Amino acid sequence: MDAQKVDMFMMMNAKYFESHHLNAIREKLLTLDESKWGLVQTMQFKEPTTSLIISIFAGQFGIDRFMIGDTGMGVGKLLTCGGLGIWTIIDWFLIMGATREKNMETFQNTLY
Repeated sequence: MDAQKVDMFMMMNAKYFESHHLNAIREKLLTLDESKWGLVQTMQFKEPTTSLIISIFAGQFGIDRFMIGDTGMGVGKLLTCGGLGIWTIIDWFLIMGATREKNMETFQNTLY
């Protein structure tokens, strides 16, 4: 694939991934067939900042975890009122990383 297209993708989407994943993503995109470029452009990633905001305001109901596709954790937080508030506070520090990891899973499941 064209290095310029890959660099543009990386520049526009780096915020959706953990920094240690960026090299692997770039290498995978460089080895992709040109016919899959349309698939790459249509991938939808979750915004980590939005997850944090939702976690702050509605984290005790597990909505943040449901939003990123972590249904089991969402149900757990919902049934325990966010672990009596403790789980909710912990998630304020973890949810952005969890969102980026889910984005990496989406990338891998789509292209691998």
